[in-house]
This record gives sequence, structure tokens and C-alpha cells, in this order.
Amino acid sequence: MSTPQWHEDWFPELRDARPWLMEEMIDSEPAVAKAIVGIAGLKKIAAAVKKAHAAGEPIVVAGCGTSEHGARAVAAQLDDALGHRGSRPVGRQALEAAIDPAVGGITIGISHDGGTHATKLALEAAHESGATTALITANPDGPLLEAADLVAMTPAKDTSWCHTIGYLSPMVAGAVIAGVIANKPVDGNALRSHLEECLGVRPHAAEIAANLKGIERLIVVGGGYDRISADELVLKVEEGLHLPSAARDLETFLHGHLPACDGRTGLVIIATEHRGRPRRTDRGRMLLRAARRVGMPCAAIMVPAVESVWGRELTDAGRILLPHAPRLLPSTSALTATAIALQLVTLELVHAVGTYPDLIRREFEPWREAAAIIETDTTW
Repeated sequence: MSTPQWHEDWFPELRDARPWLMEEMIDSEPAVAKAIVGIAGLKKIAAAVKKAHAAGEPIVVAGCGTSEHGARAVAAQLDDALGHRGSRPVGRQALEAAIDPAVGGITIGISHDGGTHATKLALEAAHESGATTALITANPDGPLLEAADLVAMTPAKDTSWCHTIGYLSPMVAGAVIAGVIANKPVDGNALRSHLEECLGVRPHAAEIAANLKGIERLIVVGGGYDRISADELVLKVEEGLHLPSAARDLETFLHGHLPACDGRTGLVIIATEHRGRPRRTDRGRMLLRAARRVGMPCAAIMVPAVESVWGRELTDAGRILLPHAPRLLPSTSALTATAIALQLVTLELVHAVGTYPDLIRREFEPWREAAAIIETDTTW
């Protein structure tokens, strides 16, 4: 297609038909994940995390947008590797980490494009508070590099603004760091095979998309580290589908949110968290029964241990059953698998509804100018 005047060189490639860049990014993720396992810098970050933990000092991972969700996924895996004890890693929104920095320890910034101003402020504030600073990025020339003591460079740049590789890449980098800490190194071939198997759930993602097509609002529910995945699915749906959506913790949704829901409100529940699984599974079954009673079309992304407890009548919009990779930490296996699943659900919703995901609506002037208002001024 011809390039319009407003389209700049640094924008995603403009296409008028499938495959969208987002789809190509998803298909490339198994190979990219394997490549990340061998990148330089991650062992040094792991050593700094271990040092902070041994000293009882803060371990913070910060980012914005998709990178904030990636940061929380990194923190969850580090927490898994450290045995959920002592100084526990936390994922934080970068602006909040800049305003109220932890004192000492280590702060790891996640910024796929290496230029997020709030994340730069968070690293600068952490440094001023006595922390070691680290950065996981895909941009070797980004301004955040100057704020980091340690850097790990992931190998692939996300060419779509509806980020997929931009979410998975820091998560895999975090898996490698966690593997070093837990003395359970990530096997790149095993990880690639795991993600390739996850790509096989696409027909089930298409079924969910077909059954949720036409909803006016989407609610995504998850507890524990599944809340990270819920937040990321909401972001992807709002970016790629432009559909108002919200994420809720498993128990939170059951306390006052149902009155706003009916047959026009779709629900996706994510159930992969290994800690507290029996109780979460029971409560999730109650949630699904209540949601179905008020007419909500319901879908699930889950692991086999949950499938037998939740009858198919509770997930009328479909279900995705995720594989487990026993050679990975439980959090790594679940979070990486769910990343692929939620991206495929988004992609299939995009196809079902007919939106264009790669420019996240910036092909239209109001949204392009709104983005410029947000991103141009860095004097704050």
C-alpha cells in the first residue's frame, strides 16, 4: 500500500492485509526465546540479585505498559527462585518507583525500546538511593543505558506496537536470571519446544474469539501471578481491539463487580498459579457459576490440574489447556505459556472483529496526536 504523509520511518510497517506484524512476532517467539537464553549480562544481574537478597535489601523490577507487566513477571520468577522468603522481589510501575524509590539493593528496569522516560527516572532515583541498577532492553542505543550499571540486551525488536516479543523477551531474560539463582539453568531447546507446543493452542484461541465476538466489555480474572497475565491480556485487547476491558483479582471480582456484568460482558479467567491451587480452583469454579448465572460468556486459560474441576458448561466460550514444562521453574512454565495463549486470543479477536493491531489506532489522527501529547514532553 502507498505510504501516507503522516507515517514516519520509525512507525511500524503499514499493511492493509494479514499477516499483521503482530502475528509474525508471535510466530517468531520460540526461536527468540531460545536466543535470549545465551545473551550476555544476565549472570551478572543474577549475582547482584543474590547479593541483595543475602543482605536483606530490596529487589525491585520496574517498567511501564507491557514492560511493567514484564517487570512483574520477572519479579515473580525471581521470587520463585529465591523460595518466596527473605527480601522478596517486587514488580513496580516505573513512575511510582521513581517517586518513592527503594533504598539500596538492586532495581532492574525493563524497557523494550530503551527510551521510556519514567523507567529512566526510576533507575536514576534508585541510583541516588544507593541501589545497583540494571536494564533489560532490546535497544543498544537507548537513553536508558546511561542510567544502568548492568545491561542485558535481548536480540529481537518488536516491529508491532501491539507488543508481544516486547512482553516475552524480558520474561525469558528473567527466567534465565532465576535459573542461575535457583541453580536450575534454563535449557534453551526445552524452552523453545515448550513455546512451540503453546503455539498449537491457536485453534482454541480462535474458538474463544468467535464466541466473544460482539461483547461490549471484557473482564479478565486471575490470582497470584495470573493477575500479571490478566493485566497483559487487558492491555493487548485495548490496544489491538479497542475494546474497553478490565482486570480483576480472583477474589476481588466476587465482591461487588457482578452487578455491572451481563450477557454483553465477556469473561476470561486465567488459572495457572501453582501456589494455593486447590483453593483458587474452588473459588474460580464459584466465580464461573456466578458469571454464567448472570449471562456472561466465559472462557478459561488453564492448566490440566484445573480442567477436571471446572465443567465445560462453565466455560461456554471455550477453554485453552496449557502444557507444562517440568524442566522449567513452575512460574516460568506458566507465565511463558500464558503469554503465548493471551497473545493468540488477542490476535484471533482482531481477526474476528476486523481491527488493525500494529499501530494501536494511531493510523487515525486523534489517537496519533494523543500519543504525541503523552510522549513528546519529557520535562516532568
